Amino acid sequence: MPLNRRKFLKKSAVTGAGVALTGAVAAPAAQAAEVKGGAAKGAGKRPKRYSLTVMGTTDLHGHVFNWDYFKDAEYSDKAGNAQGLARISTLVNQVRKEKGRCNTLLLDAGDTIQGTPLTYYYAKVDPITAKGGPVHPMAQAMNAIGYDAVALGNHEFNYGIETLRKFESQCRFPLLGANALDAKTLKPAFPPYFIKKFHVPGAPPVKVAVLGLTNPGIAIWDKAYVQGKLTFPGLEEQAAKWVPKLRSMGADVVIVSAHSGSSGTSSYGDQLPYIENSAALVAQQVPGIDAILVGHAHVEIPELKVTNAKTGKTVVLSEPLCYAERLSLFDFELVFEKGKWEVESVAASLRNTNAVADDPRITKLLSDEHATVVKYVNQVVGTATETLTTVEARYKDAPIIDLITKVQEDVVRAALAGTQYASLPVIAQASPFSRTSEIPAGNVTIRDLSSLYVYDNTLVAKLLTGAQLRAYLEYSAEYFVQTAAGAVVDTEKLTNANNRPDYNYDYVSGLGYEIDVAQAAGSRIKNLTYNGAALDDAQQFVFAVNNYRANGGGAFPHVASATELWSESTEIRTRIAEWVTAKGVLDPKDFASVDWKLTRDGTPVF
Repeated sequence: MPLNRRKFLKKSAVTGAGVALTGAVAAPAAQAAEVKGGAAKGAGKRPKRYSLTVMGTTDLHGHVFNWDYFKDAEYSDKAGNAQGLARISTLVNQVRKEKGRCNTLLLDAGDTIQGTPLTYYYAKVDPITAKGGPVHPMAQAMNAIGYDAVALGNHEFNYGIETLRKFESQCRFPLLGANALDAKTLKPAFPPYFIKKFHVPGAPPVKVAVLGLTNPGIAIWDKAYVQGKLTFPGLEEQAAKWVPKLRSMGADVVIVSAHSGSSGTSSYGDQLPYIENSAALVAQQVPGIDAILVGHAHVEIPELKVTNAKTGKTVVLSEPLCYAERLSLFDFELVFEKGKWEVESVAASLRNTNAVADDPRITKLLSDEHATVVKYVNQVVGTATETLTTVEARYKDAPIIDLITKVQEDVVRAALAGTQYASLPVIAQASPFSRTSEIPAGNVTIRDLSSLYVYDNTLVAKLLTGAQLRAYLEYSAEYFVQTAAGAVVDTEKLTNANNRPDYNYDYVSGLGYEIDVAQAAGSRIKNLTYNGAALDDAQQFVFAVNNYRANGGGAFPHVASATELWSESTEIRTRIAEWVTAKGVLDPKDFASVDWKLTRDGTPVF
């Protein structure tokens, strides 16, 4: 589908500028009443005031209900969290009742259409892009709840631009992305902003602008879909361009919905000149912003105050927890003085979805789609001879991760058969994504296999040398906390050094090696072998790797710049299900091998 901008873009006040909505309902007089004192006529009148509440969610990742499709049960965790838009809907209804619906705005900061079997099903199994296809459950739910605007997340691009554009057409709200530009024209490919007027009796309307910003990392993570079509400059640069325009258009309040964390860090190292988690930098560097709804990082920030370096004004940030577990509230107090509305104060807070029940309206709306997906994931595709689990997979070579690498090796070997690379050895990487995944002995379902590979990653074949793989493994081994030879080993404190997540630690199959955790990072890989002999640095290998890693996710060395031999759009999760279905029986002897172990000065840790 061509990247033509939506027709309403052409009608906006500035070419390619965004969406303006002016049909807001008048506020009740009580919300903006003129309070008169007892002074003489014409003197002592207090200025008009207006209270506005902006609600925000982020990183919904396809969570409509408080349901764990991988466990086939209600979602639960140790913290007592609840998930799902059905709960958010109840909270939103409460806030609208408290504040007056016409004094509220509802936003989201992206990552909407990927993350659960529900979203996978309507992207791949019964796709929304098919002729006469279904309306996406997330569009149905968010339309019903009444979202005003949603920023694009990086995961919006996981299923390709056609799926995203179809989802966009099904939404009754704009998908915003001021820094998602058409690669040829360098004009916004999506609406950059949204404007809504809030009418106040006896005073000019309050004009609220929402600027949407997405993540520059899309250029890396979904390179296969966006290269040559879209480009993603930095958030700070684009905010500096658009915020003055919004102010010049008369915006009294400027809010940014940013699919970007607040830490100022990037997972992709220096591969892009643009910072991945730059929300706080935007607040600090760009004058004229009142508040930022933060996304992407999956952390909970009730309220973060950042001082703008140029104006000295405070910008208020808030990030609700992912998966619809929290709702952010920004409470604005405005005062009309000297002929214009001024933001007097902003306070942010969170509401917890575990305090409310599902909105029965959302339950009724999407119960059929939910039931369809539950049935799909519970299909039996094979039997397992023994229980396989990821419980120890972070620090021991676990057969369940070997299953992933074996499937990847087999798929890539078959794909390269008959090519000039067919004679090269194929090795593979995989990460211990989940700490709780289990394939039980007996019947194996799509649900069991999906829980093993929770991401919608696809497979890529890259050409690497022995020397490059050695560097790759050294980088991966930085995941472990340095632990002296005589020290007690606590498995809870052994991993995630420097806050590296589990998904950025890789096994590599087909090579033998030890990871000496007593050594400093960078000199931990010992006894690295291939076929029982010391690894030849010049030897060439075909590396079966997921697209996130292949495109630079995690900033592993060499892999992003390596020659690509082959890639596909079928999810690795689907390939695992196909492999198990074809085998019928899942037996570790067909895929498991102990390739690596943790040591300290040559002595195994376990």
